Amino acid sequence: MSITIVIRSKDEADRLRLTLASLACQSASAEIIVVDDGSSDHTPQVIAQARRTMSLTAIRHHQPRGRAAAANAGARAASGDVLVFLDGDTLAGPSFVAAHEAAHARNRTLCGRGETYHIRQTRLLLDPEAGTPQPGQAERLARLPAAERAAMKITRQQIAEDFAVIDRRASPGVYPGAGPRALYELEIAALRDHPDCTVLWMAGSGSNLSVRRDAFLAHGGFDETLGHIIDHREMPLRLCQSGCRMGFVPGARSYHLIHRSGWTGADPLQQPQWDANLYRRHRLPEVRLLVVLWASLADPSPVPPAARILSLPALELAARGETGIDYEAVRRAIPGFAAHKDSDTVVCVT
Repeated sequence: MSITIVIRSKDEADRLRLTLASLACQSASAEIIVVDDGSSDHTPQVIAQARRTMSLTAIRHHQPRGRAAAANAGARAASGDVLVFLDGDTLAGPSFVAAHEAAHARNRTLCGRGETYHIRQTRLLLDPEAGTPQPGQAERLARLPAAERAAMKITRQQIAEDFAVIDRRASPGVYPGAGPRALYELEIAALRDHPDCTVLWMAGSGSNLSVRRDAFLAHGGFDETLGHIIDHREMPLRLCQSGCRMGFVPGARSYHLIHRSGWTGADPLQQPQWDANLYRRHRLPEVRLLVVLWASLADPSPVPPAARILSLPALELAARGETGIDYEAVRRAIPGFAAHKDSDTVVCVT
């Protein structure tokens, strides 16, 4: 069982350097493909430097094409049996490759989700290793005590010699905040404890997601028109419809080196276009209910307490129309998510 890690990266050279360092320290080997999606920073130099000490394939898009297109390009160039997608601002824990390899050896139809953590203290840093500030953050960073600034750093030496230091700084969820943490916990709980749940595709992650290469390519890879809010869930949906199983990959932990506060820019409640786009492709009741799940986790939530969906098994029941709740009325109360002209009322009141 051979593994290919496909890294998508754009304008995150100094974080990419650390990502590659974490892959150089794995307990199991993997093919490494880096797709530079039109970076305007020194990403090519970082890749060239890494190639002096590790084997990797580099693909460069001269113009940005988006994360889905970058992932698809990497998949087409891969030779491994299993693809594992990773972002260029995300560290791989020491057993990352081995855990995905073992999971796919046990289950050849797996679409695997690992544990996605974040490291909050990197938000102010342009280069987490050198400790240089993000644009506009120099004054704020300078006000912090020297010891605190030093503790923010992530170094290649730490990655190679004492990864436990990094692990202790990490928190569950791709982004900091109560909403992202709650979403992470319910997704992992469903994957771990409810393997037969029919809506596990909703736990697909943009990074730390693995799938057999032949299945991925046969079903068209990521939809390059959907956008980053939903493309990493829509692809597992198609795979699950064809007989794959979404599952948890224990021990495959990744660590997002964050660069903003909370999930600003990635909050699905602030970008409603994904909802209509996804439903046009998949006219399923669970697709209509996905926004109710996410809105149920918001603080404050626009969803009445009795109608909140707080787990994937609960969403599965709601999609079957077994709750007695008019979820179309619930949707209309969520700002930006009123019924679309091309949509059907798909959740029945019983």
